[in-house]
Amino acid sequence: MERIGQNIKMYRELKKMTQTELALKARLGISTIAKFENGEKIPDRQTLLKVSTVLDVPITELTGAQEEGIVNVEMDGELSELIQAIGVEKAKSILRKVKELNESQYLQLMKTVFEQKYDLAE
Repeated sequence: MERIGQNIKMYRELKKMTQTELALKARLGISTIAKFENGEKIPDRQTLLKVSTVLDVPITELTGAQEEGIVNVEMDGELSELIQAIGVEKAKSILRKVKELNESQYLQLMKTVFEQKYDLAE
């Protein structure tokens, strides 16, 4: 459940919010937020709801829960950095669109991106 604390910290930082700001907006103690983020304490469902509301993310983003049940998902470090760089909403939008592509469409998209990046378009 340490993952929940890591997720709270990640989304708080994405929102450029301090622990103090999150604590005040969620009506929690500052040390409580620190304990969640350090994995020393696990928030109950009601507290998770408050935190997710303040951070404007679904509770499942904090818990790693999927519709089928709870799953702890370890996010690749590079993927986490990329999401932080472009923003959560943009990353979700891109991934939703790519998910809909078949293999041929995906390869064409990657070719186009590569050509644009290196100015190779004919």
